[in-house]
Amino acid sequence: MDDAERPKVSELIERARRGDAEGRERLFGLCRTYLGYVARCQVESWLRVKVDASDLVQQTLLEAHRDFSGFQGTCEKEWLAWLRKILAHNAADFVRRYHGTAKRQTGREVPFRDSADSRSRGVPEPAAPVGTPSQEFLRLDTELRVTAALADLPPDYQEVIVLRNLQRLPFNDVAQRMHRSRPAVQMLWMRAIKKLQEALGDDQ
Repeated sequence: MDDAERPKVSELIERARRGDAEGRERLFGLCRTYLGYVARCQVESWLRVKVDASDLVQQTLLEAHRDFSGFQGTCEKEWLAWLRKILAHNAADFVRRYHGTAKRQTGREVPFRDSADSRSRGVPEPAAPVGTPSQEFLRLDTELRVTAALADLPPDYQEVIVLRNLQRLPFNDVAQRMHRSRPAVQMLWMRAIKKLQEALGDDQ
């Protein structure tokens, strides 16, 4: 679906508030892929617990459906921030439950950090690789566009961008994760970034 065909989040929010079931389903459908990437990055980057990212997404969407009347925003930026807050809360619950079952295992820690909370407390975020369109993956004004473009890329392109640009892993770690040599991974990443840039358009 190109930009002209993709509905505006603000319009879908308004339709959902009026009780339009189709508008509500489309609103939640637009963000499922985005939440999948966010959940995966949290699970693999800092949650470090045996949790399926899809479980976090499903729980988040269920709670968002249930509590939709409490959402006070009107735009994509506010909508996605609200969903991320719910997802972060669910991730924290998974961590607490994990600690409850593993509390007798000494020396085992599970790092947890809500990125939104870190920003609010003035804690700096780790820098993304510089000079690529996907370094802006989490920009609030283009999140769904970039997510849609990324989801259309071949699986290995998605993987290398997720590992390098979203999880900010060094190329050596990316190579190990993907079972490839570092030069092969760097070449794959360059091709993937080029494809993503083409999908987003020259202005991105």
